[in-house]
Amino acid sequence: MYVPVRVYSEENAVLNHSHELAVFGRKALIVTGKVSSRKNGSLDDVISALKMHGREFTVFDKTEENPCVGTAVMCARQGIEEGADFVIGVGGGSPLDTAKAAAFLMKHPKNGKELLYQTGDDSHFPLVLVPTTCGTGSEVTQYSVLLREELKVKKSILHSVFAGLALIDGRYLKSAPLTIIRNTALDSFCHLVESRINKRADSYSRMFVDSGLLLWGKNRSALESGTDDPAVYQSLMDASAMAGMAIAQTSTTVPHGLSYYLTINMGIPHGKAVGYFIAGYLSAAHESEREYILKKAGFSSLDDFQEFYLRICGKTEVSRELLSAASEGMLKNPQKLSPVPFEIDRDVMEKMVFFTSNHIN
Repeated sequence: MYVPVRVYSEENAVLNHSHELAVFGRKALIVTGKVSSRKNGSLDDVISALKMHGREFTVFDKTEENPCVGTAVMCARQGIEEGADFVIGVGGGSPLDTAKAAAFLMKHPKNGKELLYQTGDDSHFPLVLVPTTCGTGSEVTQYSVLLREELKVKKSILHSVFAGLALIDGRYLKSAPLTIIRNTALDSFCHLVESRINKRADSYSRMFVDSGLLLWGKNRSALESGTDDPAVYQSLMDASAMAGMAIAQTSTTVPHGLSYYLTINMGIPHGKAVGYFIAGYLSAAHESEREYILKKAGFSSLDDFQEFYLRICGKTEVSRELLSAASEGMLKNPQKLSPVPFEIDRDVMEKMVFFTSNHIN
């Protein structure tokens, strides 16, 4: 078990721990998106915390949804040119993953973007992460998933980039649209499922999964009806972090690999895309594991979960051609297949991939 990130989860976490943030360096490269971090107050909190301790900063706010390698390179270049000596990622998974890649590239300025996908030295600039969604858990994982434009695939860089500090504040969910909360919370549920049904799971990773499932299930009604309860927001963020701690040990599996086909080809948000395949993955798993997970999260059956998914995401029409391509591609993906604790042949893969499509129709 390796969880090197110092985590504070509380209201006003950034300002309450401004001193610990400030000691990371003298000038920060703040990596964020174009709109949401300004709207939810997280960017203002980070800037205020830096100013309290006389720290300088430069803001990179060009991170797009599903960020590409080129964005990370551009971000790192700004940090180097501005003389930043540490990085702060603020936002959902896209800014946090971009911040990780930029922190790595800034440490290796004489190398090009190809270094991201070459194994070797994992050293990187000091890194602080401030999540504003309840799904990726990127603040506590080593992964940075970027779109490789030339290959048209989403792939994690081949370097372990953990933050030194994560500051989690549920208040930032208050201004998020319910669709964003739903999509990202689905992602955290899928992280919990994929890390539980996993060859690499052990008693420690399962501890995070079990706590995360209970917390997620306790608050899932808010994903249907919405909420203004700060405690629910904080709980959803905590469930996401627990899921992140679990996948940091196990990695994700087939549903995540399949989801990229829907995201890249149809523009379907990541959490919704993974959720599309998670019922199929559960259907193929051992019955005892499936029932254990569903019960922990408060579902009476797999059909109960599937109906919940359809209620919060709606019906998604995916062509049989794309689903078949996803199935074929995943059968050739040892990275996602290797952690799966049951045998997957072509028949099993197709049943998983077409499970939701068949359920809808």
